[in-house]
Amino acid sequence: MSNSVLSLTGVRKVFNQGGRKLEVLRGADLTIQRGEMVALVGPSGAGKSTLLQICGLLEGADGGEISIDGNLSSGLGERQRTALRGRTIGFVYQYHHLLPEFSALENIVIPQLIADRPRGVARQRAEALLRQVGLEDRAGHRPGQLSGGEQQRVAMARALANGPALLLADEPTGNLDPGTGDRVFEVLTTLVREEGLAALIATHNYDLAARMDRTLSLQDGRILEG
Repeated sequence: MSNSVLSLTGVRKVFNQGGRKLEVLRGADLTIQRGEMVALVGPSGAGKSTLLQICGLLEGADGGEISIDGNLSSGLGERQRTALRGRTIGFVYQYHHLLPEFSALENIVIPQLIADRPRGVARQRAEALLRQVGLEDRAGHRPGQLSGGEQQRVAMARALANGPALLLADEPTGNLDPGTGDRVFEVLTTLVREEGLAALIATHNYDLAARMDRTLSLQDGRILEG
C-alpha cells in the first residue's frame, strides 16, 4: 500500500487578470509521504497560497490530478470534496482564526462536533491535544486571554482535532516574533511526528525550512526540489 498522503500530477491553475491569462501553476507535481514534513518556499506572489488552497481542495485546479490519502479529487462534487477535506485535511494559517467567544478547549471541540463525534469523545480528544501543545492549564481561557504564541498553538491543536492525514500550514509562524515563532514551530514539529501526519508548510523563513525533511520551491509555476 502506498505511503503517499498528498500527490499532485500536472496541476495547472490560470487566473484572468485585466483580459490576460496569468498561469500560476504550470504542471505542478509533488508527492508527500506519511510522517514527512515538507517546506514550501518561494517569493511573494509565486503562488504558494494558491497551491495550498488547491492541495486543500478549497480551490479547483484547471488541469491535472490531486490525490489526498488515496482519494482522487477529480470528478468529485462540492459536497464530496467538503467531506473529503473534513476527513483528511487540517489547516493552520498565519492568523489563528479562533472563535473569540469560546474557550481554547471549546475551539478544539467544535470541529469535532461538526464531524458528528460524540461530545464526550470530542472533549477527551481536545484535552489530549491541549496537553500535547502544553496548554492544558489554559483550557478554559478565551483567545483574548492568551498570548499570540498560545493562540497559534491552540489553532494547531484544532487543526488536528479530527485526526487528519494531511496538515497544510500557510506561514504558521509569520505573525509571531522570532523567539515565539521558534517555540511554536517546535510544537508543530512534535505534533506532526507524534500524529504521523504528512505536512506541507509554506514559509518565508529559510531557517525553519532547513529544519524540515525536504524543501520545495515554487518558481515560474513549477515545483522544484531544494
